[in-house]
Order: sequence, then structure tokens, then C-alpha cells
Amino acid sequence: MRLKIRGRMLDLVQDDITRQDVDAVVNAANSRLAGGGGVDGAIHRAGGPAIIADTKRRYPNGCPTGSAVISTGGNLPAKYVIHAVGPVWSGGGYSEEELLRSAYRTSFQLATDNGCASIALPALSTGAYRYPFDEAARAAIETTADFLRELDEGAPLVLVRFVLFSADIRAAFERALDAVGKSI
Repeated sequence: MRLKIRGRMLDLVQDDITRQDVDAVVNAANSRLAGGGGVDGAIHRAGGPAIIADTKRRYPNGCPTGSAVISTGGNLPAKYVIHAVGPVWSGGGYSEEELLRSAYRTSFQLATDNGCASIALPALSTGAYRYPFDEAARAAIETTADFLRELDEGAPLVLVRFVLFSADIRAAFERALDAVGKSI
């Protein structure tokens, strides 16, 4: 499923994020940037030790929740990995949505600042951090659409692809994309 926003493409696929032929891949990182399971583990396994070596050297204090940092892509097809730290779901009363949106915005800004034309992202915080799928999808798609609408015409970013791990999360993202598409 796709949506065109100001000449840029927002795309949804169910696939392996480590195989995406894009300029940057977003990693669902923890605040220590230490590697872990799920998307984080898959990216570190596929990208090799260069990724963790780069993050340890450049970001010895990690990355706060709601933000992101950039590293080499190591052995991935992508030149960069953007390590975004989403919030742990705690019922919705602890600024989770604001932190999730901030992690996405920071990721998009890092991609743009580093000349990326394409970026692939997972559904941040929906795995071990237990963020509800529909709420996560709505925040992700709305934040993406807002960023693409506000992006300068000459900015390099032309493709935002959400790479989703299951049919359930893909369905949630499709509902959110459909709602945003109707509002444009």
C-alpha cells in the first residue's frame, strides 16, 4: 500500500528490513545502543560488528528515549543505520505518544541531514516495548505525513518505507495510512 505526499512516496511492506535497498534503515534500538532481540538483533546480525563498534565509539552514553542517532550500515545494503529509541508502553499516560513521534521525527531529520533519498523503518516500540499496534501505527503514519508535508522541496528524501513484521501490524498501518490518505 502506498500514499504519495508532495511528490514523495510513503510505502508499506511486510518484509525483512535488513534486505531493503535504501540509503538508511531505522533500528528499533534500546537506550544503551547495546543490541538486543527483534529488529535490533536482526540488524546487528546482518550488519555485522561494524555497527556496534561505530555506536560505541560515537555515542558512549547511548541515546535517550524519543531520539535517534546514526551509524554506519556495516554489511547491510543501506549506507546508514539510524538507531531510534521508542518508548516502552506504560498505559499511555507517560508521554509515550510524544516520545514515539519524536523518535520518528528525529530519524527522518537524520536521514535528510545525511543526504538520504530513501529510508526503511520498523514499527517502533510494538515488539518488546508492547506499544498497541493501532496507536503506534497512527502516530507513525501521521508523523511521517506531517514530516513529508513540511519538508523543503529540494530535500533529498523521496521514499519512506515502513517494513512491518506481521500481518497484524501491517493491517494496523494500512488502516492508519488509509485514514491519513482520506484527510489529504
